[in-house]
Amino acid sequence: MDVKKVLFISQEIAPYVPERRLSQIGRILPQGIKEQGIEERTFMPKYGMIAERSNQLHEMIRLSGMNVIIDDTDHPLIIKVATLQQAHFQVYFIYNEDYFASNRIDELEMNCSTQDNDERSMFFVRAVIESIRKMRWVPDIIQCTGWISALAPVYIRTLYGDDPSFRDAKIVTALFNEQLPAPLAVRLSEKMHMDGIPKNALKPIAGKELDYDGLMALSLKYSDAVIQCEDGVSDAVLESAQGLPSLQFIDDDDVAKVKEFYESL
Repeated sequence: MDVKKVLFISQEIAPYVPERRLSQIGRILPQGIKEQGIEERTFMPKYGMIAERSNQLHEMIRLSGMNVIIDDTDHPLIIKVATLQQAHFQVYFIYNEDYFASNRIDELEMNCSTQDNDERSMFFVRAVIESIRKMRWVPDIIQCTGWISALAPVYIRTLYGDDPSFRDAKIVTALFNEQLPAPLAVRLSEKMHMDGIPKNALKPIAGKELDYDGLMALSLKYSDAVIQCEDGVSDAVLESAQGLPSLQFIDDDDVAKVKEFYESL
């Protein structure tokens, strides 16, 4: 497959948030893919710790203004954009004051407000999907990085399965040595069904608190391939990924091999 467009749905991107392996990959892959001559769109949450003025964020009026319904409640979507000067690519920031702080805080919201993480993840994923549809931009590859993006494969393959924006895309999930700050709420499957996700797709998580391994098992069921970006990935997650095309990208020595991997799908 000749890959021309890649959508990155990223939990963290350095230097907007503290640097660790996940946020490094959030920067390295979009930058490297862009340098390979591929068009990309990169999304992450607009966390409270991200200073808008110093990072030169500005609102995308043409994309903002939609409402995303979660658990029968309307949540206005605001999208901001900035150019990551060191890496020469744009980042689109997903914001809503119900899920992301409007004032500066020192910790990521998913770590200090864990009771909202189910809806925070749903909102972020839905907002990215609806934004791409509004852009009328059709990716060949969708790269999911970090657990907050883990519901994207489920939504794309079920609720948006026939949508021209996503119908032919291949979904690649990045694997890390991470865990959830706290299990996701028991009502997650109920809320996702209210969103339009079929009940049969939600059977594995129905009526359960969801830990990281369970969340990733659900995500990988709807993914087409995986990239292992870090040592120490849980055995349960690796078992869920068995049978999927896989690439190890531990040393960051050659982003060209990621491009080749994408094209092999």
